[in-house]
Amino acid sequence: MKIAFFSTASYDRPGFIRYQNHHQITFIEEPLSENTVGKAIGHQAVCAFAHDDLSEPVLRLLKMRGITVIAMRCVGLDNVDRRVAEELDLEIIRIPGYSPFSVAEHAVALLMSLVRHLPQAHERVTTGNFTLDGLIGNDLHGKTIGVIGTGHIGHAFLQIMKGFGCQMLANDLKPHPALINEGIKYVWLPELLAESDVVSLHCPLTSRTTRLIDSQALSIMKPTAILVNTSRGKIVDTKAVLDALDQRQLAGYAADVYDRESAWFHRDWSTQPIEDDDLNRLRSHPRALLTAHQGFLTQETLEQIASTLLLQLAFYENSQLPARVA
Repeated sequence: MKIAFFSTASYDRPGFIRYQNHHQITFIEEPLSENTVGKAIGHQAVCAFAHDDLSEPVLRLLKMRGITVIAMRCVGLDNVDRRVAEELDLEIIRIPGYSPFSVAEHAVALLMSLVRHLPQAHERVTTGNFTLDGLIGNDLHGKTIGVIGTGHIGHAFLQIMKGFGCQMLANDLKPHPALINEGIKYVWLPELLAESDVVSLHCPLTSRTTRLIDSQALSIMKPTAILVNTSRGKIVDTKAVLDALDQRQLAGYAADVYDRESAWFHRDWSTQPIEDDDLNRLRSHPRALLTAHQGFLTQETLEQIASTLLLQLAFYENSQLPARVA
């Protein structure tokens, strides 16, 4: 199968080349958009990522250019107009999931870096300043950790934090029986927000979870609490979080996502102005820590994404149902 691979990054190529077998992959660095959709001509499939444009106009243009299947190398489909894809009979294939440990461990790394001031400490040492003033952190042992969303990633995060000797609370529309058997206590969201020293988000983006953490939710949380978001940017009201940080209603915010990240993430803006006030406030805030959606970025996960997605495309090409379709 001929595949137009959009938004190619240097780390994408090795895994997809290794597992491509009989597939023919054209690697395209530009993101998929109305301006670049022409590069898909001559291919049967498009491989896209979370920041590619798969809105109605782009989908219709892809259909006109002979594309029959869109392979998403991510779990979330926030950027796909699924109604139009179904109308056009465009098959949407996605990976059913990947190593939950990559994102869960990144959430822990963000949390630890924030509570122990590691970025500031490292920056200070690189300048030859070895003083410790202003770097007092907090133990995590004995603290209460609240996890919103207990799917594979939330489960993995819970298991890691239990190893720190933390008390664990959870919230999910569908409590996990195995976690209940492990002693995890499920509570209503207001109780979790009020009791937790750390709140970590691991829920999908839906109409119910959009801006789940807004000014009202933040007002329930302890002023000493830390909020961690490695899920989706739009689950959090960024302005409300920034205001809470400024007003000392929230002690810290660690995130790997941002609600308007598709306009900025995974590109180099170091020599150009970033015209986004909230993003500028967030990336420069002394009690916030932001990474550019890299939670998935481990060698193990990249190989899993490549092998799984190309296998599903082979199933599709041979008129078999893929392992998971959207």
